[in-house]
Amino acid sequence: MPNRPEVIVFDVNETLSNMGPMGQRFADVGAPAGLAKLWFAALLRDGFALTAAGDNPSFAEVGAEVLRGVLRGINLDRGLDEAVPYIMSGMLELGVHADVVGGVRALRDDGYRLVTLTNGATAVAERLFEGAGIRDCFEALLTVEDAPAWKPAASAYRYAADACGVPAEEMLLIAVHPWDIHGAARAGLQTAWVERGGAAYPSYFSVPDLTVAGIDGVAAALRER
Repeated sequence: MPNRPEVIVFDVNETLSNMGPMGQRFADVGAPAGLAKLWFAALLRDGFALTAAGDNPSFAEVGAEVLRGVLRGINLDRGLDEAVPYIMSGMLELGVHADVVGGVRALRDDGYRLVTLTNGATAVAERLFEGAGIRDCFEALLTVEDAPAWKPAASAYRYAADACGVPAEEMLLIAVHPWDIHGAARAGLQTAWVERGGAAYPSYFSVPDLTVAGIDGVAAALRER
C-alpha cells in the first residue's frame, strides 16, 4: 500500500465547488439551464486541446469565448456583451458541496498539509473557501496559471510538488474527475476519486488508490488503509 501522504491536493471546480447554481445564471439571461453543463464540458475540451498543442491558456478567457459560442443564436433577454460576464461572474458566487467542510477539517485535524491545484483562478478558490469558513485550512491555493500547463499534463502536478517541497509520491490528489485522477497517477501522485452521482469509473483511466462517496470520507479511508 502507498505510504501516508504528506500533502493533500484538492481539485476545485466541481470537486469542491457545487456548480449546480450555474444553471440558474443561464436561465437568468433567457438560455436553457442545461447549457451550463455543455458549456463547462466545452471549456475543458478546448482548454485540454490548447494544452496538448503546447499552450497554457487562461481559464477565464477560454470560458468566456466558449460561452459566446454556446449562447450565440439563442434569444436572450440581453446582449452577449452583458450575458457573458453575468454568467462568468457566477463562478465567484458558488458554494461548496455539503461534504466538503467536514471533510477538509478532518484532514487538517489529522495533520495533513492541504493545498489546491486548479485549472481555474485562485480568486475562485479564495471566495469559495472564505464563504465556507475553511480558508485557514489551506496552506496554499495553487493554480496552473503559474504552471507550465493545465492538468492533466504531468508538468502541472510536478509544479505542485515543487511548490510544496515534497516528492510527487508524498502527495494525494482528491478529484471528482477521472481524467484528473489519471493525470495525477501518471505523474506519480497518490489519488482519491470522489464518486458523486454513482457514475462508473472509466476503465481506460488509472485506477484510483481510494474511492469515496464524498470529501468527508477521505480521512477515514486514509486511516483504514
